Amino acid sequence: MNVVLFISDLMIPLVIVVIIAYGLAKKAPVYDSFIGGAMEGAKITFNIFPTLVGLMVAVGVLRASGTLDFIANFISPLTRRLGFPEEALPLTLMRLVSSSAATGLQLDVYAQHGPDSFIGRFVSVMMSSTETVFYTFSVYFLHIGVTKTRYTLFGALFANVVSIVASLVITILVFGR
Repeated sequence: MNVVLFISDLMIPLVIVVIIAYGLAKKAPVYDSFIGGAMEGAKITFNIFPTLVGLMVAVGVLRASGTLDFIANFISPLTRRLGFPEEALPLTLMRLVSSSAATGLQLDVYAQHGPDSFIGRFVSVMMSSTETVFYTFSVYFLHIGVTKTRYTLFGALFANVVSIVASLVITILVFGR
């Protein structure tokens, strides 16, 4: 357990140092590249802003109308049989649409159960291993003009389901129930 925590504490600083060291070793203008990337990111953010506003409104409507809770209550008998924590259902569904809304639900789980509880650890692992599929589709695919997605949606949803199951199994194996 202590080894896992030690490695996770070092991971982000280590990745940053490795990227900077690699750039310096290749004699690349590291700072200029960083600034150029930040400028490009700001332009993209400006271009996708209307889509982001639409998604935020949709997420607000889903939460405020009770639709999210209705869907979670509808599928909870099945997930209960599978051993999936019921408290994580709304977060799991919202994670497909919005990372910030899912983070809000994650904080609700922390407030109710604690971050070091089984459910708190599970949602932490799940949040770090799943993707906001519908957000990615609407924002990034729209921005670059992808119109033929073919099996992409199915593949992304399947990968998310596998990630959720793997998160549950990993949480059980590493931390116990």
